[in-house]
Amino acid sequence: MMNFFANCLTTLSLLFGFISIIFSLESHFTFASWAIILSVIFDGLDGHVARMNPVPSEFGKELDSLVDVVAFGVAPVVLGYIFVYSEFHFWPTVVLFIYLLCSILRLAKYNITPKEKMQNYFYGLPTTMSGGTLASFILIYRRFTQSPPPVLFFLLLAAVLAFLMVSRVKYANLDGMKQMFGKSKFLLLLVLLIIAATLFSFYCFTSVFLPELIVLAIFAIYLIFFPFFLRKFV
Repeated sequence: MMNFFANCLTTLSLLFGFISIIFSLESHFTFASWAIILSVIFDGLDGHVARMNPVPSEFGKELDSLVDVVAFGVAPVVLGYIFVYSEFHFWPTVVLFIYLLCSILRLAKYNITPKEKMQNYFYGLPTTMSGGTLASFILIYRRFTQSPPPVLFFLLLAAVLAFLMVSRVKYANLDGMKQMFGKSKFLLLLVLLIIAATLFSFYCFTSVFLPELIVLAIFAIYLIFFPFFLRKFV
């Protein structure tokens, strides 16, 4: 029963990845970005539910990886390409293809890595967080300006994320995060304070509260700080 529920959540992740692609093709970049964020949420929920089952499902594992290719590989690439250009350009095509390739390599490597070697962490940035980071950047940019997108910065961000996905950098998985926050209440407080300080500072200058800032802060903290937290607390 738990496997069925987990697979339903995985299917919802695929649905929102597909919806993101449709919105991107229609140039509704904000909706497309939020669809990827929703896909991230459902992917996290399906992983949590799957861990509650004492008997892992090989079908669910393969389904999850294939869905991740669409939701966090193809969907962010389509969104990113149409966001920066409306017609063919060589270098964005190369960079975003490398991003897509790295996301697939990351998932393939995950599937063949013995579970005992990654009880509390992943090798390389998870595709979920990589796709969410690209989507959150576009959300923030669209919120603040309608000017042409910063092509070079966006492509540089995509290249850095691609490298991190296939790197040997350790990032905490759900079990690792539970262990980190269980060992150190100070760490949980620190993460919450960083997010709160970011939101408060922005509100003081603009008198506007943006949910997009919460999303970006969460992805940025995981991307930048969690390898160091993992080394210290796990």
